[in-house]
Amino acid sequence: MSLPADLRYTSDHEWIATDEVSTVGITAHAADALGDVVFLSLPAVGSTIVGGRPCGEIESTKSVSDLIAPADGEVVEINEAAVAAPEVVNRDPFGQGWLFRMRITGVGDLLDATAYAALIEGA
Repeated sequence: MSLPADLRYTSDHEWIATDEVSTVGITAHAADALGDVVFLSLPAVGSTIVGGRPCGEIESTKSVSDLIAPADGEVVEINEAAVAAPEVVNRDPFGQGWLFRMRITGVGDLLDATAYAALIEGA
């Protein structure tokens, strides 16, 4: 599996593009493990989220999983297209399947692509 080198990753299988306004999603590994994603419950625009804590849910045909915030900050946008058609998360988790955008106020332990690849290979 090819991992975008410009992103940072969490051990909970989320990715984040750390920019002024950072985009967040789940990794292809997580999307594959979940199976067909059928419902997304994303944090509300304007809400404050805390890195490492649940901020939403992802429901698949297999299970319901918490979406874990990759950093502290404020949610500034959610991907309405993904909410309307959650299967995009399986088709394009690093592109059109992004989940929300946030302004970061604090970053915890994030992994680069090499460290994340080692994590999932060891799992």
